Amino acid sequence: MKRNYLLLNLFCLSMLCIGCSEEENNIPEQEEPETPEEVITDYTYSVSKLTIETQYKAPILGKEKEHYVNFTLTVDSDNDEWDYEGTGRIRGRGNSTWLWYDKKPYRIKLDKKASILGLAEEKDWVLLANYRDPTNLMNTFVFTAGEKLGMPFTNHTRFVEVTLNGDYIGLYHLTEQVEQGETRVNVADEGGILLSLDKDDGPELAPNEGDNFWSEVYSMPICVKHPEDQTSAQLNAIKEEFAQLEQAIKSHNYKTTAQLMDMQSFIDYMILQELVYNVEVDAPRSVYMHKDKGGKWYMGPLWDFDAGFDFDWSTMYTGHNYFTTYKELVLGTDPARRIGGYQVPKFFVDLFNNKQFVSEYKARWKEVRELIMTDFWETTARYAEGASEAMKRDAKRWPIDKKYATEIGRMKDWLNNRCNYLDIVIANYPAGK
Repeated sequence: MKRNYLLLNLFCLSMLCIGCSEEENNIPEQEEPETPEEVITDYTYSVSKLTIETQYKAPILGKEKEHYVNFTLTVDSDNDEWDYEGTGRIRGRGNSTWLWYDKKPYRIKLDKKASILGLAEEKDWVLLANYRDPTNLMNTFVFTAGEKLGMPFTNHTRFVEVTLNGDYIGLYHLTEQVEQGETRVNVADEGGILLSLDKDDGPELAPNEGDNFWSEVYSMPICVKHPEDQTSAQLNAIKEEFAQLEQAIKSHNYKTTAQLMDMQSFIDYMILQELVYNVEVDAPRSVYMHKDKGGKWYMGPLWDFDAGFDFDWSTMYTGHNYFTTYKELVLGTDPARRIGGYQVPKFFVDLFNNKQFVSEYKARWKEVRELIMTDFWETTARYAEGASEAMKRDAKRWPIDKKYATEIGRMKDWLNNRCNYLDIVIANYPAGK
């Protein structure tokens, strides 16, 4: 009996093992993990090839409208969707950059609106030479900062290597022309305003233009970019609107000024001018403002920063010297009284007499300061990495007494030291009344 019981147990155990073995053998195979989708490359930081062929290989002789020559433009990008071929006209552009330097900047006007390298469709484009800037990154850094701060209509960066009539002319920064338009400074065709506060465009240096004037309160040189070909009535209306803003600023009236101008755009704009030590705000030069119909004034778009970063003006015709000291100031240690800095127009500093404005400026600096090296610079460094080989070729084409890799390192160190220094300076601005 015991023997039968033992045999029965052995039989059950063996069947159990067989069952377990069958179950193990019948475990469905684990599915292979799904192959991840192909990583999409961000072509923003890559360098494209631009080939320009002027009609009959005509040279580009100047920067005025009569110097336009017909051309064919071909764009070859790592992103096939960005490849392009079209026709248009090209001429020189700029003031000192056209007159002083061997590597020339250009303005492009296409025959038909087109998206170039993923940017919004338009006819007008700019090729910045960045010849004075030994890093190729100064405008890129500020454009990056402006975009990340949400400043409206900030320009973009696309690095391109340009061949003109068979001649390789180096690395360029392609960006939008600052102008009114749906995909540019999008203010209304009728009633919208785009102004340039620029000594070169103003009534002193361009007295015959007819679209410029001295502002009523601060005697600022104003050039009306939109509307173009304005009537005398339109020009007078713009003068009056700008004078209302000036008067509010002069009276240190925060409430009225904030009703007329977007205060954050003004604060962000002035923070960036001081951050990169852009002394051209002193003239002023390359300062833009815009206003939509029935809306507030806004600062910007941001433009032209290769005179910042402690540029050595004593070598302005031939030099590429920056970053000597991080302790010089545009607005000074007491902006309201213009102490310790440049004698910038009071339009830019009179609000520092107002307690609320100073408080908001200091608070905004703390917010912006946290982003400068961790966000603005890191993004700028991606452009530098993407363009590193092109920078080498550009350095061979346009040799100067600087090495771009060294200067980029100096730029980073300068910005880092500048931030630490401005922490102290801005914290100690007088509080205002």
